[in-house]
Amino acid sequence: MSDDAFTPAPDRYDHTPYRRAGRSGLQLPPISLGFWQNFGEDRDPQSLRAIVRRAFDLGVNHFDLANNYGPPPGSAETHLGRILARDFARHRGELVISTKAGYRMWDGPFGDGGSRKYLLDSLDQSLARLGLDHVDVFYHHREDPDTPLEETMGALAQAVRSGRALYAGVSNYSPERTRQAAALLADLGTPLVLHQPSYSMFNRHVEDGLLATVDELGVGVAAFSPLQQGLLTNRYMSGVPQASRAAGSSTSLSERQVTDPDYQKRVRALSEIAHERGQSLAQLALAWVLRNPQVTTALVGASSVRQLEQNIETLQNLAFADEELARIDEHAVDGTGR
Repeated sequence: MSDDAFTPAPDRYDHTPYRRAGRSGLQLPPISLGFWQNFGEDRDPQSLRAIVRRAFDLGVNHFDLANNYGPPPGSAETHLGRILARDFARHRGELVISTKAGYRMWDGPFGDGGSRKYLLDSLDQSLARLGLDHVDVFYHHREDPDTPLEETMGALAQAVRSGRALYAGVSNYSPERTRQAAALLADLGTPLVLHQPSYSMFNRHVEDGLLATVDELGVGVAAFSPLQQGLLTNRYMSGVPQASRAAGSSTSLSERQVTDPDYQKRVRALSEIAHERGQSLAQLALAWVLRNPQVTTALVGASSVRQLEQNIETLQNLAFADEELARIDEHAVDGTGR
């Protein structure tokens, strides 16, 4: 990648069916670029820069981070901050940049959780790494039973009132806790705009109340792990690649998971359905998540420009026949691969 100034594709918005986040004015691309586990210090900065540039050219203007993304924690925000400064200074108004705080980021009692001190200190540090004066969405990353929800939501509202964030969100919240958070934020004049849960063919917990809750509240959904950490791709259908997460580079998958006979049976059946649709298994999995009208966007990582392009190609075929969905349901079973 050359150091020449970045000139985005002039047709970048022509083919992307942007979706509104609930009843808010915020619109997101159906597929967004996530930075979890794939923008760490072990990655080539030029390769990362190429991925971000290509994403923008394809209409993907939403980049999702958290304070602890990397590895190590903070490095994903640092990488993106350098790319933003180099290539996107003139295009900040076109971007939706989100970050989160909630998991452990530093030592001591204020290094994780949901306290006002942790959330606002973490947001300030995220802004410094990103080189920005505000993010578009600031999420609380997880429920914290040890901190009053009033304090946590008050911190999100303060982040918005201070101009350090434009919208407030929550992630990994239960339906009941989501409802409580939305009520508190409404009282503070800062609506809850987005919920970020995990959702995939093999992780369907959001269908047990959360999707109905956000629909009632008018809250959008940014679904993470729609490919179930790679389990909903063809990567593990012929063994365990040496460089894969299941081979030991990540604790999120194990060799036991990907060699499990039940997983192998289901993933092969889903792959056959995908083939009949003219899609890869990953494209089928993304289209399936996006079939739900409550889902505003699906967050995907990318290790290469080509992988990103293949994910975006999903948008060419999002329609499902009832018969297809019925066949998929036979194999899209919650808990598969765990």
